[in-house]
Amino acid sequence: MSNTPPPMTLSDAAAEQVKAMISSRGKPTLGVRVGVRTKGCSGLSYTLEFADEKGPFDEEVTDKGVTVLIDPKATMFILGTEMDFVEGKLESGFVFTNPNEKGRCGCGESFHV
Repeated sequence: MSNTPPPMTLSDAAAEQVKAMISSRGKPTLGVRVGVRTKGCSGLSYTLEFADEKGPFDEEVTDKGVTVLIDPKATMFILGTEMDFVEGKLESGFVFTNPNEKGRCGCGESFHV
């Protein structure tokens, strides 16, 4: 067994939210796929979608009973990231704590590495 840390981890809150989303989806679901896309004033934003099957080059992480697939184009941008779920008074959603980020735009919508 390797001592290499997983490319991504989930907080307890994120794992519970993903489990709730999958159970309410109403169809068999493998997990969620995390990726990045070009967007916003800083360059990249995170994407999150349901995953019904593993793609041939997806990196698979199982953490706290949840399967997360990492899009191969995103792996180098999100190594060491923790996915969290935060509920606030005005909004709630997934938050990514990424040690590779060099900066974030003012609205928090995009980042760069």
